[in-house]
Formats: sequence, C-alpha cells, structure tokens
Amino acid sequence: MASGKLSPRQKMINLMYLVFIAMLAMNMSKEVLSAFGYMNEKLIENNITATTKNQDVLDNLATKASEQPEKYKSLYEIASKVNTLSNDFNTYLESQKTFFLEGKEDKTDYETMDQSNLVDEYFFKNNKPTDEGQKFLDNINGYRNSIIELLGDKSPLKASINKRFDTSDQEIKDGIKLQPWLNNRYEGFPLISTVTNLTAMQTDIKTTQSEIFSNLLGGQLESDVSMSNYKTILIPEKSAFFQGENFKGKIVLGRYDASLKPSEVVVNGRKVTKIEDGGAILEFPAGSVGERDIKGKFVFIENGEPVEIEINSSYAVIPKPNSAVISADKMNVVYRGVVNPMTISIPGIPDNKVTATGSGLRKGSGSGKYIMTPSSGREVTINVSGTLPNGQKVSSSQKFRIKDIPSPRGTIRKQSGHIKMPKTSLGKATVGVELADFDFDLKLSTTGFTVKVPGQSAVVVRGSRMNVQAQKAISKAKRGDVVTLFDIKSTISGNSGYRIKPASPVSVEIQ
Repeated sequence: MASGKLSPRQKMINLMYLVFIAMLAMNMSKEVLSAFGYMNEKLIENNITATTKNQDVLDNLATKASEQPEKYKSLYEIASKVNTLSNDFNTYLESQKTFFLEGKEDKTDYETMDQSNLVDEYFFKNNKPTDEGQKFLDNINGYRNSIIELLGDKSPLKASINKRFDTSDQEIKDGIKLQPWLNNRYEGFPLISTVTNLTAMQTDIKTTQSEIFSNLLGGQLESDVSMSNYKTILIPEKSAFFQGENFKGKIVLGRYDASLKPSEVVVNGRKVTKIEDGGAILEFPAGSVGERDIKGKFVFIENGEPVEIEINSSYAVIPKPNSAVISADKMNVVYRGVVNPMTISIPGIPDNKVTATGSGLRKGSGSGKYIMTPSSGREVTINVSGTLPNGQKVSSSQKFRIKDIPSPRGTIRKQSGHIKMPKTSLGKATVGVELADFDFDLKLSTTGFTVKVPGQSAVVVRGSRMNVQAQKAISKAKRGDVVTLFDIKSTISGNSGYRIKPASPVSVEIQ
C-alpha cells in the first residue's frame, strides 16, 4: 500500500484504512479490559463465599477441639495458624489493590484502567524490583514457606502449594530464555489485569485454606475408623441375674456397625460363633453370687494383618429376692389427712408383675409409685407379692404407723410466739397458722380465734382478721400490755373434712 507513487486520493484511502484498523484495535482493547474487570468481580464473589465456608469449618473444628481435645486440639492449633497466616497475607494483597485503585472515582470503569505506568513505577526501577516490589515477592514466598513448614515436608499438599505460589523465573521462549516472575506477570500489563491477578492470588489463599482444613479432618476421620480405635461394649439382657440363671447379652463395638465381621471372638477362653449386627451373642451360666468378669478379644483383619481388641468387662450376680423393698418417700410413718406418696418394688421383678395391697393404698402414676391415704386406726399393713421370671412367687408385708397432723402454731405477720407491735397494727393484722418442720407442704386457712386483752372480756373472732369487737378491745390496751390470741382454728385447703388441732397461741406485747 505504501510502495510506488500514490495519488492524493489513494493516500487518503490508505490513511482511512489505518484509522479504521486503529479504531478496531482500540475497541478490542476496551473489551479485553472489561473482561478482566468482570472476571475480578466474579473472583471477589467466590472469595466471599469461600471465606464463609472456611470460617464455618474452623468454627466446627474449634467445637470438636473443646469436646474431644485429645483428637482435635492439635489439628485446631494447626488450622488456626494457617488461618492467621492466610488472613495476614490476604490483608496485604487487599491493601495493594486499594493502593492501585486509589483515586479512581468509578472503580468499575474498567475501560479506563488500560495504563501500566502506575504498577511499573511501583514494582520496578531500572528493570529491577523496587522496595515495594521486593516486599511483594517476600510476602508471597513467606506465606508459601510458612504454610509448608507448618504442614511438614511430607504433606500431600506441598507440591500444589509450591506450584500455586511459585515465584521462580519464567520461560518465555523455547525453554531457553528466562524472565523474572515479577516482570513476567506484572510489567507492562494494564492496571485492571494487575488488580485481577491480585484477586486471583486471594482465591489461591482461600483454596489453600480449604484444602488444608479438609486434609486435617480427613486424616482424623481415617484414624477414627481404624480398628485400633474401637472399644468393646457389653450389653446384658438385664442389669442383674439371679443365681442359677443363664447370663444373656451381647458384646458390640462402639460404632454398632452391622457390617463389621470379626474373624474371631474369644470370651473367657471359649470361641463365640454367633454374631449378629456386629455383636457377639453370649449365653452361658451366670455363676455364683458376686462380680463376674468377662474377658477375651475381638480379632479383625486390617490391611492383611490381624488387629486384636481387648474385651474387659464384668457383670453382677445377685441372690434371688425373698422379700419386697417398701419405703415411704417422705418419712417412716404415714399421716392421716394427707396424701402419702410411696414407692413399692421387688428387685429383679418388673412393676407389672408386682401387686401391693393395704387399707387406703392405691396405685399412683409411674413405675412402683403408690398413694396411701390412711383413715382410722394407729397402724396399716401393706402386703406385696410378685412373680419372678421363672414363675416363682415371692411375697412380703410391712406395717406403718399412722400419725395425725401435728398441731400448727399461730402467727401474726408470719411471726410466732411472743412478738411486739403497736396496737393499731395489731388491730389490722391477719392471724395465720403454719406447720413448722412438717414434711408435707400443706396450705392451711385460719377459720377463727379468740382475743384476750388485759382488763377486757375475751372476744371470739371468725375468720383470720380482727372483727369490730376485737378491734375495740385492742384499742383499750395500754403500753406494755400483753394481748393473747389463742384457740386458733384452721382447716386444710381442699380437705375441710379433716380436723386440724388448734394452733399454739401468740402473745403480742403492745408498744
């Protein structure tokens, strides 16, 4: 197009072509810049999600470390150090992005971020790294080396971490010519590509954290399912056995995994061949009364080698019962006028096989629970019978004394005995009663009392408060006089048919 002698018209056409090509190149450049910007936005969104997930895993590991420190404490310590190193490096990268974008009013106007001079002047001088450029390299290398040192040279993640944060010289032509990593990745590139590169490196940090956390938990999980970590558990058919019975129960492993098939089970020197749901089913004579040992081993094959798990447990053999166990939940007596809760049972016999009878006795709510409401007399006999698992009958009886509810004591302002108060206060006071040191919580209501003021006739009052006559008599009392309240009568709330003994009197010295 430029060869030979051209006419002015042709020169004009050629110039127009050049301008057109330049415009196409400019448009293409703007599209590429925008593409870098959109990629940066996507990476930032992914980093936010990854940060949340990594924190959730770290929090879960912290919980496990507090619940099972012997398993997870050391793993949590490593994860915490990884998290600290990662957060510090991520913060440094974020500060670099903030510096490069400082002064940009619209940080999403990617088409204007086509200059490279800001990054070039910040990272390079005379084709060598500036102090900030060297600091950037030191941060990358320091993070990589610290993580690998923390995990150990034998970590399966070492190779990927080295590759992810590699800052060695880069090949640029046929594997012969090398260029420093910093120049290769950042010199002469548009500003938006540098910002996107820094965000991508933050993504690498999140990925590294995630891989390390998964590797730590995965290693512990592999350890947990190893046969050497199982414990045997003895599950007897019942908690105790009578002399002459056969012991029935099974020994299982802690995971209760039905897929576990031991190659051999030996208990008390004998091989056990019946295996169900991962447990060895046991049945043999229970033996004499006392504590009996169960010793032996489970044998599994793991990686072609036998692994033995010790069985070391025990059970108790008790004699057959010949009497019932009967106890009053409150005292060794029962009280007339109240509901007395009782527990009646026979060891080794279920509640539905036990029968208890007695005057005023009825079944309550719950296993072995009864209610006794005695009426007349001074004693009550409770008869108990039960049926043993082998069909044998056992029976027993026991007598309980019946007592009346003790006399309550009178109170003024919840005080009893001898008290002091002004006569105006006494005239407005309420007379009450209480059962001191009584095991049942009874609510008593005052129904009447008698007031005696020195020099005045006694006044009978109905209810719990002074009537007009009593107030008039009290108003004539002098300072130092002792007013007596006696014959204080009361009833049980909800049981007015039972007659409570009169309460002890109250003496009030007038102030």
